[in-house]
Order: sequence, then C-alpha cells, then structure tokens
Amino acid sequence: MVAERAVLYAYWLSSCSWRVRAALYIKRIPYDEKSVDIVREQNHLTDQYRAINPSQKVPALVIDGAIIVESMAILQYLEDTRPDPALTPKTPLLRARMTEICETIVSGIQPLQNIGLRSHFESKEKFQSFTKYWTERGLRTIEDQLQTTAGKYCVKDQLTMADLCLVPQVYNGVNRHALDLNKYPILHKIYKTLLEEDVFKKTHPEIVKSEKLIRL
Repeated sequence: MVAERAVLYAYWLSSCSWRVRAALYIKRIPYDEKSVDIVREQNHLTDQYRAINPSQKVPALVIDGAIIVESMAILQYLEDTRPDPALTPKTPLLRARMTEICETIVSGIQPLQNIGLRSHFESKEKFQSFTKYWTERGLRTIEDQLQTTAGKYCVKDQLTMADLCLVPQVYNGVNRHALDLNKYPILHKIYKTLLEEDVFKKTHPEIVKSEKLIRL
C-alpha cells in the first residue's frame, strides 16, 4: 500500500517553513506544499486554516494521518519516525550544542522579528530597528557558540537541525537588514557553504515562489 503524500502548509518566505521544507528534502519524504499567504491575503487568519493550526501560524504538516504544528516539533517528529539520514548528532553533548544553536534562533531571534509584531509598533522604522537589534545580537551569540562546535557545518561535519535553522534566519536577516556578515566570520563561512548544498538550493524561497503551489 502506497503511503499518502505529506502536505506542508507554508509561506514561501517564512524561515520556519524553510526549516521544515529542508528536512522533508533531506529525509526524502514526498510532499505537496499548500501556500498560506501570511502577508497580503493573511490566509492564516481564516477559520479554514485555524481548523488546521489553532495558533494560525505556519508551518503545519499533515503526515501519517496527523497534523503537526510548530517547526521544531515537526523536525523532531521527522527525526523520530524517519531517523535516516540523521539530523541530530550521536553524542549527548553535541546534541546539546545543536539545541543551543537552535534555541538561540527559534527563541532568541525569529519570534522577535516576526511580521506579526509589526502592528504593535508606531512605525515601520521602529519595527525594523527593533528586529535588526535582536537579529544582530542573536548572530553574535551564535558566532560565539560556533567557536566550539563548528566544522564544515554548525556542529562538526554533520548536517543537523542547527543548519536547518541557521540558513533561513541568516537569509532573512541579510534580505531585511542588509547585514554585514563579515562581523561573524565563522557563521559567514558556514552559511556560504550551506547555501551551496542541494538541500538549500532546491528548497530556497525564490524557487518555491516561482512554483505553482496549491493555495489555501
């Protein structure tokens, strides 16, 4: 019996969506992507999407007869159910180091530059200043973390969840704030290396944007 294809509800430019898209690619999981416009059309605020994801955010993944929301929960589920190829290091210490980097991004940077915060600021300029500050602070933290963990990738020479979090967030920061990545030499080197990997080329937002996706 052929398993049903997974369905990813996502927005093309969402960093959280890109993490999951990359994991699906690495795990070789067939899926269809349904576009949820969280900017102009704000499809995520509809009752239709709320029935899929009560938090009304992206991404959401329909797989194995279940709906899973929150990108890191999705990544962990994919790792637990489809462990090969692995996206987590073998040793407890390196797994902890990977999680430190992931948390710096998913807790310390991404939520503080989320477009949903824009309406709580008096102007676009104040919002941009706020998001740039927290992005740069987070990248400085990651640069320090990478001094003890980096190899070819964030955690030695294994592609891990840390890399799946890093690339979308740095891409977002560069495009929104024209950040000077030379301030973060280790991070910059790893980022450039990762952008040359097929997983990030094939799942890149600009590639996704050009595809004719099913729309919510």
